[in-house]
Amino acid sequence: MSPHILVVEDSPLVIGALRALFEAMGHRFSEASTIADALRLFREDSPDVVLLDLTLPDGSGTEVLEFLRGRDGAPITAVLTGHDDRVLAERCLALGCREVLLKPVPPRELLRKVEGWCGVGGRGGA
Repeated sequence: MSPHILVVEDSPLVIGALRALFEAMGHRFSEASTIADALRLFREDSPDVVLLDLTLPDGSGTEVLEFLRGRDGAPITAVLTGHDDRVLAERCLALGCREVLLKPVPPRELLRKVEGWCGVGGRGGA
């Protein structure tokens, strides 16, 4: 089964590019442009992977990490950020983020990472 990817990002251009990438590979794709939308989607339809921007219109993406922290069945979460900030990256990792990736992430690299995290059957992976 293909993984369900949720992108939490407020840039329509980034969302469009990621949608094209993941849907072309047969992955299910959802999007949220705010923290509120992301939290609603977690409750309605649990994703396997979350690609999370930190700068959102209604707050910091770290709020999403705090919401997911310690929850059973929490998705694999990676932060995609334009901020090359070691302290912020360490905070994200401490909150349970799998990896912090600096934008722009090459599409093939991002796809490889997501598929590696998910393995063949969904959650898990390396």
